[in-house]
Amino acid sequence: MYGTAFPVTDEVLSNEFVLPIGKAKIEREGSHITLVAHSRAVMVALEAATALAGEGVECEVINLRSLRPLDEETIVQSVIKTHNLVTVEQGWPQSGVGSEICARIVESPAFHYLDSPVIRVTGVDVPMPYAKSLEVACIPQQHDVVKAVKKVLKLIK
Repeated sequence: MYGTAFPVTDEVLSNEFVLPIGKAKIEREGSHITLVAHSRAVMVALEAATALAGEGVECEVINLRSLRPLDEETIVQSVIKTHNLVTVEQGWPQSGVGSEICARIVESPAFHYLDSPVIRVTGVDVPMPYAKSLEVACIPQQHDVVKAVKKVLKLIK
């Protein structure tokens, strides 16, 4: 993400600004489904949310910002609100951040609010290739997130 410009507020430009560690940021409000992501996957989740909004699906996108400590409360409150969850990450599926989020949701009051099973959108479980075309095929893209959201919401099988 080097060289990528992001919009910032005047508050962030202040010398006194400190990013709160352990506090996720809701990047986009939504009511149908929660998308939880970190790092580059946040951009993919936001792109998918924009595409889905055109189809009438409002996604709440949560940027974790830190993984340890993990802001479980923000995720739980969002799932209670939307009743659905998709996690998005570029890492492998086994032992990933999405797996931890799923486990915490199962162990929280939010589990009883879920209308569908949680889906994890992850990188493919293969060694990361060097070729750019293969690398793109191995990490989640916007269409992967859109498909997962539609599956959770039972818009497709």
